[in-house]
Amino acid sequence: MVVGGAVPDEVTVISVLGGCNQISALRLGASVHLYVVKRGYGVNVAVGTALIGMYANCGSLICACRASDEMPEKNLAAWTVMVTGFGIHGRGREAISIFYEMLGKNVTPDEGIFTAVLSACSHSGLVNEGKEIFYKVTRDYNVEPGPTHYSCLVDLLGRAGYLDEAYAVIENMKLKPNEDAWTALLSACRLHRNVKLAEISAQNLFEMNPNGVSGYVCLSNIYAAERRWKDVENVRALVKKRRLRKPPSYSFVELNKMVHQFFVGDTSHQQSDDIYAKLKDLNEQLKKAGYKPDTSSILYDVEEEIKEKMLWDHSERLALAFALINTGPGTTIRITKNLRVCGDCHTAIKMISKLTNQEIIMRDICRFHHFRDGLCSCGGYW
Repeated sequence: MVVGGAVPDEVTVISVLGGCNQISALRLGASVHLYVVKRGYGVNVAVGTALIGMYANCGSLICACRASDEMPEKNLAAWTVMVTGFGIHGRGREAISIFYEMLGKNVTPDEGIFTAVLSACSHSGLVNEGKEIFYKVTRDYNVEPGPTHYSCLVDLLGRAGYLDEAYAVIENMKLKPNEDAWTALLSACRLHRNVKLAEISAQNLFEMNPNGVSGYVCLSNIYAAERRWKDVENVRALVKKRRLRKPPSYSFVELNKMVHQFFVGDTSHQQSDDIYAKLKDLNEQLKKAGYKPDTSSILYDVEEEIKEKMLWDHSERLALAFALINTGPGTTIRITKNLRVCGDCHTAIKMISKLTNQEIIMRDICRFHHFRDGLCSCGGYW
């Protein structure tokens, strides 16, 4: 468009930045930011808000904060994007601080930022702070909690292990619970291995949406973790009968302004041989460093050796190996995955970050993970 002589306006810029969000294209987004500065669009609140969101969703909170500081003024949408950004990076206390900073400037909160700050508390395990905000906003700002807010509260309590209290929220809420509330409770049951409450949650979820495949997958995983293979077969048979399909797992990484996508066990990439050779080398190095595969995420009744091989076929490992082959020492690697990263991949990538002395930033469906020197920003809470 630019090459052809057309001049993108603010609306076009915002749309392009939104596209960068979806594919975590930080370099491309930064080049758009440069164009914004040259055209003088930076003073536009909507463009500034889109820049904050782009940087936060591409894994760079530092740049998001700079974009925020460059804005002459911020509206409620800009504050909401900042709170959301810190929340998905697991920096809940900073998200809360930004929320209260906004209140101090006499900006009235709405349902959107209420959801953002509750979600931030959930990602960081800030149960007491989240409950306080839930009741404060309701009491002091007359924001009536909706289904999304109750779902966030259920998620907050459930992640932290307060399953009975989370269930009580659903049972006693003024509104009819939606799918998100039951999904949050079901996910918490998987995390804390509560089969009885998981079956209650799944039943309610299936009644509301019998064609939602994620609930069946989660329940099947819960049964598999308990080695209840007959129940696993029953759930999978039901999925097959209803002709439901689980979305394929994939990961992608940006390199030289091009996005490279990988599926589980993918061999289609032109560097496939080098990628699998790199994975083999990494596996050997990790085992020497004390790595022991956790095959609990492989929910099939097969031999351990096969499970271990399946782990190394995961899409995020393929993307990581590709990035390591094609970048130099000290380069920050950014990977995006469409589903939740599994526990063993999380452990392996932590160790790889120390082994290679590189920062690895992964965005999964839930949040960001910043791996550095053998540690992760989530602290094991995700």
